[in-house]
Amino acid sequence: MPTTSSQARKKPASPPSNTTRAPDALKLLMDDHKEVKALFQAYEKLVKAQATDEKKQAIAQQICTALTVHATIEEELLYPAAYDVLSEDDLVDEATVEHASAKDLIAQIEGMEPSDDLYDAKVKVLSEYIEHHVKEEEKEMFPKLRKTELDLKELGASMKLRKTALLADVEASPVH
Repeated sequence: MPTTSSQARKKPASPPSNTTRAPDALKLLMDDHKEVKALFQAYEKLVKAQATDEKKQAIAQQICTALTVHATIEEELLYPAAYDVLSEDDLVDEATVEHASAKDLIAQIEGMEPSDDLYDAKVKVLSEYIEHHVKEEEKEMFPKLRKTELDLKELGASMKLRKTALLADVEASPVH
């Protein structure tokens, strides 16, 4: 049966796949980096304004949650993929060690009250660690990953699903 010109011009239906809407993995991570940077800036403004402990703790908890979820998706999904496609394991090894240091500080912050000695200092040092970590990922690791055969769309879809699940777990926890 012949097709009319209007039928021939119709775009095929998009597959319902999650990969069509998910950002690539590196874009998703860079968006997380921007979000956490903004949270650290908001925290610093609260410190300068001598805001209440409740306000500072709320932002600090957002930072800790965002970083924990972010680190988890990197460690579970990105880093194993990076080990498979990069010839330089040292980039991933370093990032893994940086995560361990950040997780230690996160645990300390979560176990403290904003009125405790060194609370603000620990949030500040965490900010500096993360700034360093982000710089290395975005300037060194991510450009190298872009040059590989790694399917960043598929990885991004997996990361987005995992992130959604982790955030749902956080919301369901009795602490929040």
